[in-house]
Amino acid sequence: MASTSSTLSILFVLLTVHVVHGGQLSSTAMQFLNPHNALRQRMRLPPLQWSAALAKVALGYAMQRRADCALVHSTMNYGENLFWGQGKSWHIGDAVAAWAAEKPYYDYGRNTCARGKECHHYTQMVWRATKRVGCAKIYCNSGDTYVVCEYDPHGNVIGQKPY
Repeated sequence: MASTSSTLSILFVLLTVHVVHGGQLSSTAMQFLNPHNALRQRMRLPPLQWSAALAKVALGYAMQRRADCALVHSTMNYGENLFWGQGKSWHIGDAVAAWAAEKPYYDYGRNTCARGKECHHYTQMVWRATKRVGCAKIYCNSGDTYVVCEYDPHGNVIGQKPY
């Protein structure tokens, strides 16, 4: 049974990461890309492009975290947003919405997050210089949901504002 569960999890991952068919992005890719670009559009920022190469990187890193589902960032030279949700009921939009919901905690004038709050997932999403994004969603061994998005070039450069 464990091998069947592992096989199904890997198949799910392969089906949900990316694919371009006849020049069209997959539904999964669009579920990641559309909310990112809607947020960027509201900020009058250029849209991100989907990167299958970054989606593969995101999948590779997600698979490394599959055993523990830990919110530990990789050491790659990409911007990176991570999401963990208990159980399998989490959707891609939930992860992206959680990152975007950090917007009220970002103080543009001071270029800081509110005391005791996180805002760097949001600032990565709206980093003007970022051009490409690729993401993956997997189920960890625990049955929990894990989402990784990789951004290139990375944002959150110390001393710089996102836009």
